[in-house]
Amino acid sequence: MDKIQMAVSVFDKNAQHYQDKYMNLELYDDTYDFFCAQLSSSNAAVLDIACGPGNISRYLLRRRPELRILGIDLAPAMLVLAQQNCPEASFRLMDCREIGRLETKFDGIICGFGLPYLSQEDAVKLIRDAHDLLHPGGILYLSTMEDDYSKSGSQTSSATGDTLFMYFHEKGHLQQALAAQGFSLLSVQNKDFTTADGTVSKDLVLIARKAK
Repeated sequence: MDKIQMAVSVFDKNAQHYQDKYMNLELYDDTYDFFCAQLSSSNAAVLDIACGPGNISRYLLRRRPELRILGIDLAPAMLVLAQQNCPEASFRLMDCREIGRLETKFDGIICGFGLPYLSQEDAVKLIRDAHDLLHPGGILYLSTMEDDYSKSGSQTSSATGDTLFMYFHEKGHLQQALAAQGFSLLSVQNKDFTTADGTVSKDLVLIARKAK
């Protein structure tokens, strides 16, 4: 079982716990507002990668009810919750490493904390695939935990006791990957998130625009 499949198993088992913990988290709302404000189309098509229980999709739809959202995730239990929370959106079982198979073009793509489960190589591929899926001028949103990539490794959740392999990503490396695809950075933010055991993680949010 590869590292992503291990994560999928944990998230599928703990989908309800994840929803209870993160569904109404307000820490990142200002970044979602900024993302929404950059979408030029009045009925923009948005791809929500690693959508979980639909927490981001639900927030976006409350701000912009006309958005046409497709959410993807690999945990079936998460998709059930997402559809319940966002009946007006569509959801599909899909590996974020395979979004290049999608035939639809999007005005915005948002990946909220999917990168901690992707290697540097896979993260760069996701950025490249997202570029290909976006219309000219489209918006890409990425959030992750920021630290030296060398610190990536297995971590045990204090809440559930499950072990996951977590990848840390570096701001400079992600910025270089975005620039290599011709994205222009619109916003770079750091957020301090306090975990259940009191540990503070440094989160990173990058929002970029594809060239028009």
